[in-house]
Amino acid sequence: MKTGTFVSCIAWGLLSFACAGQPSEPPAAPESTPPAEPPAAPAEASPAAEPAAAAPAAAPRTIEVPLEAKSGSKLAGKAVLTETEGGVHVVLTVEGIAPGDHGAHVHETGDCSSPDGKSAGGHFNPHSKDHGLPGGDKRHLGDLGNITIGKDGKGSLDITAPGANLKEGDAQSFVGRAIIVHAKKDDGGQPVGNAGDRLGCGVIKG
Repeated sequence: MKTGTFVSCIAWGLLSFACAGQPSEPPAAPESTPPAEPPAAPAEASPAAEPAAAAPAAAPRTIEVPLEAKSGSKLAGKAVLTETEGGVHVVLTVEGIAPGDHGAHVHETGDCSSPDGKSAGGHFNPHSKDHGLPGGDKRHLGDLGNITIGKDGKGSLDITAPGANLKEGDAQSFVGRAIIVHAKKDDGGQPVGNAGDRLGCGVIKG
């Protein structure tokens, strides 16, 4: 073998060895993929709005009226007035006076200060009508008819006065008036029924 060829072979071998001995670079690590976020929980359905509770109907207005004895009588009792759709329901209970029928009316002035009850004025008559008994076309708004007293000295009257009310300041209101029980029967005559003295009086206070 020629010397030049031998040297070339050695040089080529060394070069191959050097190239083969160099460690190769490690492959690049794959980029890490961030974990997928869990799907959002579905929003809770808001409960359906409950309908507002209906306001309870207001109780009808009721006024209790104690009666005072007048004109030297021994009358005792009370009236309970309740406002209704068609008027004022009146329940009058009385004791301590003579058996028979006694006129009962709502009078125009809420004043029972006088001994004879005349401080209560005349019958409550805002429409200036003639006096009459319940059920008639013509009557005072305050005409309640008669209360019947039994032999035991006790009696009651249950009646509705149509058109009246218990509203403060209303022209047809019984509030601020007075209830009168008379000594005699209301016979329906003019101008106020010939019912005589006033034995009991009670102011209708709002």
